[in-house]
Amino acid sequence: MPMLKPQLMDTADVAAGERLGLWRHWLAGVFQGLKSDEYGDTGFSGRASTWQAGDVVLTHLEATRHRVMRSSSLARTTEAPYLKIVAPWVGCAGVEQKGRETWVTPGQWSIYDTTDSYAVANPERVEHLIVMLPKRAMADRGLPPGAIDALMARRLGGSGGISRVALDTMRHAFRELPNMPDAAARGVGDAITHLVHLSLLDLVGQGCALTQREALRERIKQHVAQNLADPRLSVDAIARALNVSRRQLYNAFAEEEDGVAGYILARRLEACRQVFADRASAHRSITDIALASGFQNMAHFSRVFRAHLGVAPSDYRRTALA
Repeated sequence: MPMLKPQLMDTADVAAGERLGLWRHWLAGVFQGLKSDEYGDTGFSGRASTWQAGDVVLTHLEATRHRVMRSSSLARTTEAPYLKIVAPWVGCAGVEQKGRETWVTPGQWSIYDTTDSYAVANPERVEHLIVMLPKRAMADRGLPPGAIDALMARRLGGSGGISRVALDTMRHAFRELPNMPDAAARGVGDAITHLVHLSLLDLVGQGCALTQREALRERIKQHVAQNLADPRLSVDAIARALNVSRRQLYNAFAEEEDGVAGYILARRLEACRQVFADRASAHRSITDIALASGFQNMAHFSRVFRAHLGVAPSDYRRTALA
């Protein structure tokens, strides 16, 4: 699937028999050969859109009640091994795999392995976020041998912590992906993979102080991304918004060379740099772009931009648009 190219499916205005056929064809194409069942209903409606963030695929699904199943024989023919997450916005989902069955509702999520047989039940009209991550990404990040099997068809997110941070990030990412450059989208995909990995580590019983610090660091980064244009964004403002102490913020960024304040500055400079290189924004003034990224003092902005990128903002923009 090309980067950030949506795959859309809408069966709302198609005759009932054709709707079921379209739905099954769409499932086979996007979700790699699933079988489906509509609880015997003769009417069906569904709508879905899919975006890609690097190797991570995110789909927003709205549909009447249905089940999807993959047999062992279908699983063995899967070309790309994925772990798949179902996270309801509306309704519920029952995930069955490895002899386990768990039900998730809004605010929760579950994960399963597409390389093994499974079933997902949606007994009422649903609105789901479905996220697919390459299975190799979890192995590459050092999940203990055999741990993946033990973590499938479990419930996450409901009690807060890192798994709730992961869910909030996935939801926010889907909303923002349509307007996001490819490079940024890949970064978002990496962040989602990292947070899911931490969630699974926490579930397997390996959560520790390091995991908690990383979870807080991701919350801080998400807050910065959402409030970058606010000139009042600061260490103290973040601490108040996240209800943590300054010490906790500094500890969370202990491995970041420039700390929280340096991270905010770097993100603001990067936001300006991206706009400077965007021909669609060529009509905007440098001052307007800097203010929209949270800078208030233009002399300070010019000084730190030159210090970090080695060239004045106007010269950088001229070269980028040449």
